[in-house]
Amino acid sequence: MRSFLTHLECSNCAATYSADQLVTICPACGKVLFARYDLAAAAKAMTPQGLAGRRWNLWRYFELLPVRDLANAITLGEGGTPLLSAPTLGRTFGFDRLLIKDEGQNPTGSFKARGLGVAVSRAKELGAPAVAIPSAGNAAAAMAAYAARAGLPAVVVMPADAPEVMKAECRAYGATVLLVDGLINDAGKLVREGAAVHGWFDVSTLKEPYRAEGKKTMGLELVEQLGWRVPDAIVYPTGGGTGIVGMWKAFAELEEMGLIGPERPKLIVVQAEGCAPIVRAFDAGERHAPLWANSATVAPGMRVPVAIGDYLILDAVRRSGGTALTVSDAELMEGVHLAATREGLYGSPEAGAAVIAAGKLRASGFLRQEDEVVVFSTGAGMKHTDLVAAEYPVLDPAAPAEALTAVGEAAGGEPDARGIAATAAGLQHPGHGRGGDPT
Repeated sequence: MRSFLTHLECSNCAATYSADQLVTICPACGKVLFARYDLAAAAKAMTPQGLAGRRWNLWRYFELLPVRDLANAITLGEGGTPLLSAPTLGRTFGFDRLLIKDEGQNPTGSFKARGLGVAVSRAKELGAPAVAIPSAGNAAAAMAAYAARAGLPAVVVMPADAPEVMKAECRAYGATVLLVDGLINDAGKLVREGAAVHGWFDVSTLKEPYRAEGKKTMGLELVEQLGWRVPDAIVYPTGGGTGIVGMWKAFAELEEMGLIGPERPKLIVVQAEGCAPIVRAFDAGERHAPLWANSATVAPGMRVPVAIGDYLILDAVRRSGGTALTVSDAELMEGVHLAATREGLYGSPEAGAAVIAAGKLRASGFLRQEDEVVVFSTGAGMKHTDLVAAEYPVLDPAAPAEALTAVGEAAGGEPDARGIAATAAGLQHPGHGRGGDPT
C-alpha cells in the first residue's frame, strides 16, 4: 500500500519541487506549497467499493496522503469522526437538516490530530531530527503527542496566556515548552529562529506542505459519509485556515478522480470579533489579510492575527459562494451552551462560534431552511472548563425549596430560550460587516 504522491507545487507561482526533501514554504516566492498526486492512478485504487473494507480512520485514504509507505504512518487512531444529526438544534435555528462533524473525538481532543499526525509522520519519514510548532494550544498538544509516538524531540512555543491544561498536556508528552509574551505570530518568530539555529523542522500552519493533507481528510471523510456528495454549506471556525484550504483541495481532487461532480458547498468562515483578519479582508474585497492588531478572544484557536494562507482561504470562500462573519465571545459561549443542552455535544469555544454562526446565517436568510448544513465542532469542550464553570454554579442542596421546584419545572417544561433571541431577533446578513460590526 503506497501513496501516489508525485511532487510539490507552489500554490502561488506554480513552481514545482521534489516531494522527497524536508521543505517548508516555496523557495521562490515564500508562499504555500501543495502536495500533488497521480490522481488517475489513485482513482483506480481508491474506489468506493475498495474503501468499504478499510479501517475507519484517515489513513483509509492513503493513496491521497503524502507518507510514501503506510507502514511509516504515526497513528493514534485519528480521523473517522462521527457526522451527527442535530435535530433539536436545527429546530432551534430553523433548519431541516443540520449536521455536526464532531472532531473533538480525535486523539488529543481536536481536529489538529489530523494535520499533525500526517505532518509528523512525513517529517519522520524524511529524517527530521526534531519538530517544532508555535501554537495557542490544541496544535501543540497534537504535535507533542505524535512526536512522542514517533520518538522525535518536540519543541512547543506558546503564548504565556494559553490554556494551562494544554501547556500541561504538552509537558506530559515530553515536549519542551517555551512561553512568549505575545500571540501565536510572536511564537512563530521564535520557532523560525530556533529552526535556523538548531535544525528543528517547523510544522507551523501552512508553512510546510503536509498538515493541510491531514486536514483535507475532513473533506474526504465528509463526502464519503454523505454517500459521495457534498452538503449545501460548511460552517467552519477559522484561525490559520488549514481546514478550509485542505477541504477545498480535497473536493478538487475528488472531482478529478470522478468521485464527485463540480458542485461545492458554500464555505463559511467564522472568526471572533476580537480577531477577524479574514472577515475584514473578505468584506473589503481583498485577497490578502493584513495583521490584526490587539487580537483578543476567549477562543484560542481563533486568535490568529495573520495567516500565510489568507489568499487560499479567501479564494475558496468566494469561489464556493460562501461568506465570512464574526461572532462575539458572548455569542460563541452561547453556542457552546446551545450545542451542549440541545444535543449533548460539549464543544470548544471555536465550535460554539460555528454553532452560533449557523443560527445567525439562518436568521439573516443567507442559509435556507432546506439547506443541508454541516457545522464543524473542531474540538472538545473538556479542555475549556474554566470558561464555563463560572456560568453554571453548583446548586446548594440546602437551597430553598423554591429553587429545587424551579429545577423540576425546567426539567419537565419547554427548553429555555437562551440564545434563540440572539440569533433570530433582527440579525442582518453578517457577510458585509467589517471586523465584527453587523450592518
